[in-house]
Amino acid sequence: MPVARKRHTKARRDRARVFYKLKPKNLVECPNCKTKIEAHIVCGNCGQYKGEKVIDTTKKLARKAKKK
Repeated sequence: MPVARKRHTKARRDRARVFYKLKPKNLVECPNCKTKIEAHIVCGNCGQYKGEKVIDTTKKLARKAKKK
């Protein structure tokens, strides 16, 4: 008949779970509009990435104004 496996201690269990914690996001300042954004991601406020316009934010603003 098979034997049950040995029980792990609480310390061993907790040591394994140490790396499951959340890490804070690296927020940087957008050079164009000075809002806080994640590094290496297009700014959602002004639509620029590395100084170049990537997303046209005027359409988004027009849509918001039309909804109201």
